[in-house]
Amino acid sequence: MSSRRNFIKQTGIIGMVGMMNPIEAFSEVSKNAPLFAPQKTKWADGSRLVVSISMQFEAGGQPQNAESPFPQNIQKGFIDLPSATWYEYGYKEGIPRMLDNWDKLGVKVTSHMVGTAVLKNPELAKEIVQRGHEAAAHGMSWSTQYTMPYDEEKKFIKDGVEAIKKVTGFTPVGYNANWLRRGQNTLDILQELGFKYHIDDLSRDEPFIIQVKNKDFAVVPYTLRCNDIVLIEGKNFSADQFFQQVKMEFDQLYIESETQRRQMSISFHDRIGGTPQMVKATNDLIKYMQQHKGVSFKRKDEIAEMALNDKTTIRE
Repeated sequence: MSSRRNFIKQTGIIGMVGMMNPIEAFSEVSKNAPLFAPQKTKWADGSRLVVSISMQFEAGGQPQNAESPFPQNIQKGFIDLPSATWYEYGYKEGIPRMLDNWDKLGVKVTSHMVGTAVLKNPELAKEIVQRGHEAAAHGMSWSTQYTMPYDEEKKFIKDGVEAIKKVTGFTPVGYNANWLRRGQNTLDILQELGFKYHIDDLSRDEPFIIQVKNKDFAVVPYTLRCNDIVLIEGKNFSADQFFQQVKMEFDQLYIESETQRRQMSISFHDRIGGTPQMVKATNDLIKYMQQHKGVSFKRKDEIAEMALNDKTTIRE
C-alpha cells in the first residue's frame, strides 16, 4: 500500500530534479527508492484494527415531544404520547438486550450517558458499569450547550459527570456533546474538569492528539456513516442495509490497517440499536469481524490512553 507521506516527499524530490538531465534525475531518485515504501503506524498493543462501539444512554432524559420517527405535527400544548413510548423502549428493552449481546460476544463498549437519563434509571446505569463497560459523559440533558456562556456550560457538563459518578461510581474521562455540537469553550472546560478525550470529531479514522490549554488532549473520532440514528431510526435503512454498509466500512479499513493505524467506530442508540432486528444484525457483524486476525474491540477510554502514551500518535 502506498504511503501518502512518502509520495509527497518523493514527488517533491522529483520536482527538484526535474531540471536535471534525465540520467542525473534517475540517479537522484534511485538513491531514495523505493518511492512508495509503506509508512507503518501500528497500534502499540499489536492490534491490526481497533473497533470502538458506542452505546448511547439517552432515553428518559429527552425533552417533552423530542424528535422521533413520528410526524412532527403534534399540536401545541399537547404531549406526543406514542413518541414518549418510543423512547421508553430504550431503557425497558433496548439497553438490556444490547448488554446481553455484548456479553455473548465478549465485547466492551463505551456508553455515553445523559445525566437526567441516568438519574431516571439508576439501576440500569449501574448495571452498564458493573458489566465492564465505560461510562462517558453526554451532558446533563439534551440542552444545546454551544450557546451557553463558559460558567453555564461548565456547570452543565459537571452536573452530568456528578450524576454518573453518584449512581455508578465511575468517573467519566470522555465526552460527547449533543449531536457533536460543542462550543468554542467546550474543550477548555473538559481539560479543566480532568477529561482525557472527546469524540465530537469526524476528521480521521484513527485517534490523534491536540493541545488544549497547552496540554495533550486525545480525540477519539466518531462516525455518522456507521451510526444507527442517521441510517435507521425507523425511516431510512433497513437492518440488512445497515449490516452491508458497516461491513463494507470494516472490509476497507481492514485492508488499510495492514500498513496504517486504523480505528473503526460504530454507534448504537438505546431505542434504535436495541431493537431485535438491529441486535441480530450487530451480532452477525461482530462475529464476522472477529473472524479476522488482529481485530480488537476497545472502550474509548482505552483508545485515548493508548493514543496519549504512544509517541507515534498523530499530533495536530
